[in-house]
Amino acid sequence: MLALLFCCSLALHGCDSAEKGGAQQTTVEEMKETVQAPAFNPDSAYALIAKQVAFGPRVPNTAAHEATGEWIVAKLKGYGLEVKEQRFQMEAYNGTTLNLRNIIASINPGAANRVLLAAHWDTRPLADKDEKEPNTPIDGANDGASGVGVLLEIARTIKEAQLKPDVGVDMIFFDGEDYGQPDNSGLSYKDDTWCLGSQYWSKNKHVPNYRAKYGVLLDMVGAENARFAREGHSMQFAREIVNKVWKAGNKIGYSDYFKYVNAPAIIDDHYYVNRVGNIRMIDIIEYNMNNPDDYFGPYHHRHTDNMDVISKNTLKAVGQTLLHVLYNE
Repeated sequence: MLALLFCCSLALHGCDSAEKGGAQQTTVEEMKETVQAPAFNPDSAYALIAKQVAFGPRVPNTAAHEATGEWIVAKLKGYGLEVKEQRFQMEAYNGTTLNLRNIIASINPGAANRVLLAAHWDTRPLADKDEKEPNTPIDGANDGASGVGVLLEIARTIKEAQLKPDVGVDMIFFDGEDYGQPDNSGLSYKDDTWCLGSQYWSKNKHVPNYRAKYGVLLDMVGAENARFAREGHSMQFAREIVNKVWKAGNKIGYSDYFKYVNAPAIIDDHYYVNRVGNIRMIDIIEYNMNNPDDYFGPYHHRHTDNMDVISKNTLKAVGQTLLHVLYNE
């Protein structure tokens, strides 16, 4: 993912009065939010992340990638979800033909009112930010596996809960997100080399004329002491959804994670879902507030992105917040 721009008026401090909301608006929303969501189990989410890492780097065109995809499909079907797959090929920045696979699962597929959740399940084929072995793939415990683990645990939780959300929920596990052109590739710059799976899905949706009220992308949502800022493209395309999710997180006790801080816009899967797919989608993604020059944190695209960085507290904050949003939609 590449940082694109600073949203000039979205400085790295404060929030405007419209985002805080007036007293009357807040009262109405709080009156509506009366459903108690089931508990999100961070131990289970952690185990789901560890399982992905155990397969090895999930780099397209590898055995570990294929095995992980089969496992994700099996888990979703085991939770009773309707599952579809998109197998397709796209050319990478270096000319390699990638065999890719988007996995789409639906909860309550007959509901007209739908919310879209997404994460990417592939891993970076090289550790291009690492001084040690930069040409070998990374574990991707946080960058990839954490979002998948949270979505799978949300699916399991809803499946086992007596009370179901009123909305239909679609989950898309995008492939080919992290195969983008590195800065030091030595090749001429090419557009749109990142987020290949979301580019494909946005042009070839799994259901003709598919629509959702909004979408939430999870990317790098498991690191210890992670902080989630309001990313620029999320604010541009779906400010009210950012406000909805951040308000929920703060309301149920996770203000240490969901910060009213604005961050630069980046290219991630949500960018193409917004631009090409015409569905409003926000990105919950870690922002390194202590060093904005290293947007995603010291483990990003390095071999230190392993299970040591994963925190059950962070997983709980993200998973419980999303369940609260779904159950109070």
